Formats: sequence, C-alpha cells, structure tokens
Amino acid sequence: MQRIGAPARRVCLAALSLLCLCVTDCSAGRPSQGFVNARVMNAYIPLFQRRMLLFGIWGAAVALTPNVAVTNDHNFYLIPADRLIARSRDYDLLFFRTESHEPPEFGNADIGEQVVAYGEGSGIDVREAAGAVSALNEFVAPRCEGCRDQRAVVYDANAGEGFSGGPVVDAATGAVIGITFGFKDDKSAQGGRRMYAYDIALVLEEMRRLISPQTPSR
Repeated sequence: MQRIGAPARRVCLAALSLLCLCVTDCSAGRPSQGFVNARVMNAYIPLFQRRMLLFGIWGAAVALTPNVAVTNDHNFYLIPADRLIARSRDYDLLFFRTESHEPPEFGNADIGEQVVAYGEGSGIDVREAAGAVSALNEFVAPRCEGCRDQRAVVYDANAGEGFSGGPVVDAATGAVIGITFGFKDDKSAQGGRRMYAYDIALVLEEMRRLISPQTPSR
C-alpha cells in the first residue's frame, strides 16, 4: 500500500530533465460534478501549496466540528503552524483549527456501500472518485515500532494523489464514513485501485483522545 504522500507532487517538464512525471496534469479521479450535499461542501477544505514555478503539492481536509478539521499527518507542511492542534502518533491523522465550517453528518461503512471520495487536483480543482466499499477493518502495518495496529475501510475507486485527508462519503446520504490515507494499485479493483481510509468513528475517537476539553479550538 502506498501512502498518498508526501501529498501529490506536480513535476513539470524541464529542459534536458528526465524527472518529469507528467506534463500538464497529475490529478487523480475526475473533475467534481458537485458535492453530494451542502453539508459535505461546507465541511470540505482544500489544501494546496505552490512550490516555486513548476512544483505544487496538494491534499484535502474535512471539518469535524465548526472549529476543528482533520487531514493526514503527512500533509502537515500544508497546515500553518499556528493552526496545528495535534498530530497522532499511531495513525496518519492531524487535527487543526479552522473557522466557521459546518460539520457533515457521519455514518458507518458497510460492504458494498456506494461511496464518493473527494480530493484536490493539480489545477487547484476539486476532484471526485466514485466506488464501493470492499472491506472493513483490513489490517494495515503499524506506522512505527510500538504503534498500534491500524485497521482500514477499503473502497475500490480511481482516486489517488490529492485525495489524502479527504472525505469518503455515502453516495446516497452524504454521510462521511472515512478519511482517505493511502492506496494500492490492483487491476481487479474498480478503477484499478484499492483505496484505504480510516473509519470516521476511529477518527472522532482519536480527536477526542488528543484534544482535551481544556484545549482551545480557536
């Protein structure tokens, strides 16, 4: 399995260079046709950073409360230092301050559930990828020695770079069921990729564990 990051890097053609991965567009998924509902739209947070003229990195985040959002920890350099609240050791999760976002509804993942994942493209545009949940509680190797074992919700979809930290939502209701953190290419999967996400219940539990009631959210 590959982490979707460091967040997707845009490497454009330079004279006499063989380092180019793409010339015009490195975006995964397809241009979004619009969010499932207004609450997902209001909770979604794009992350992007221009690196000089030819390079950029991008990812996504989602508000969990009106003032606290989550993304992948490997997106940490896309988050201003004064916004950072907490970084998880055990999971690829980072929590940061945001302002006046309406949190989405949350739901449970089920096998076969039709989902839509959202992320950012290299053109600073919202991307989406439709798919279906294919596994629950799949084992993922710990992030470090002594870290907890990780369990993932797996959904098959043509997502990838730029979707790191973005929400996975029920296609019918718009309830957020997970936060994308990695992928593995698999020709047998819908869209050719197996996408890995943290169950939203785990994300909320980790938020509550790391952010005590005394921690200011703004």
